[in-house]
Amino acid sequence: MLIDVIAGARPNFMKIAPIIDAIEQQQKAGTDIHYRLIHTGQHYDKKMSADFFEQLNIPAPHHNLEVGSGTQAEQTGRIMIAYEQLLMTKPCDLCIVVGDVTSTMACSIAAKKMNNIKVAHVEAGIRSGDWTMPEEINRMVTDSITDYFFTTSEIANNNLRKAGISDDRIFFVGNTMIDTLYKQMPRFFAPEAWQKFNLTPKNYIIMTLHRPANVDSKDKLNELISEIVKSSNGLPLIFPVHPRTAKMLEAAGISAPNLHLIEPLGYLEFNYLVQNAKAVITDSGGITEEATVMGIPCMTLRDSTERPETCTVGTNELLGTDPNAVAPAMAKLFSGNWKKGGIPAMWDGKTAPRIVQHIIELFSLS
Repeated sequence: MLIDVIAGARPNFMKIAPIIDAIEQQQKAGTDIHYRLIHTGQHYDKKMSADFFEQLNIPAPHHNLEVGSGTQAEQTGRIMIAYEQLLMTKPCDLCIVVGDVTSTMACSIAAKKMNNIKVAHVEAGIRSGDWTMPEEINRMVTDSITDYFFTTSEIANNNLRKAGISDDRIFFVGNTMIDTLYKQMPRFFAPEAWQKFNLTPKNYIIMTLHRPANVDSKDKLNELISEIVKSSNGLPLIFPVHPRTAKMLEAAGISAPNLHLIEPLGYLEFNYLVQNAKAVITDSGGITEEATVMGIPCMTLRDSTERPETCTVGTNELLGTDPNAVAPAMAKLFSGNWKKGGIPAMWDGKTAPRIVQHIIELFSLS
């Protein structure tokens, strides 16, 4: 059996690493299972791609489609064309896509149109309800043509059931991103910023912002950052800056003595900062999952989340995008009243082996 494992952007890399490892473990046990790692090239910046492959010990891709930058439609089209050409040369038996990036949707479509190749979606069924997010469209399109749904929560299971998916196609397995987190925790190390800014555990805040609702308006971004700075009690604010955000910050002339803008970080360095932070302020979904498992207070500057279990079970709170929501949340943090949270069911570091075992059973492999 030949499985294509698709990766295209930074959030994918942490999710595919344990799947590849689980497949290789089954190969060593004599199972007739093989894979091709397909890198679409959606993220082509070294910090967003090559560094993650190296740090997470992901093998070199069998194929790099090298689609590069472009609009949503341009990237989708290029990925579909390139992946279709590969499938025409040698089709696979199963296409595994993860998450909700453009590559997830594009490769799913190409596979299903190519002799109806089976598609398995890892992290299926999550929904934010926000159709202004490209990721939400990617999720919905992918799940509409998926054959096997591997889910992270009972909430995701119910979303799929409401969409008419039968239980025999839904597999509640947990979160492969957490498999990677547990495996890599012993390897976390301090970035240069640790010494440069004299950081100590629980005495700084780590920030990430990249969503258009927060960073595409200079005035809105200025308001948000100003509120965070004012309510930070002078703690260092460490902000690894996305390229688009960096341009907006520069254009807005935003600065403060305790606001430290740094280059994007690799997985190991970034999560070292998360693990030791007083809190995380973010608009990223994946970081809320990592913060939850590490027990770090997390504030999400979004109006909705596709990962509600990080709020209902974990350490995350959804603040919305109104800058006025920042100060009360920070006051709650500094008063010591932030919830302790817990770890969602099945987020135990064993998700990928469960996925591969289900695939073995579905395809009757020996």
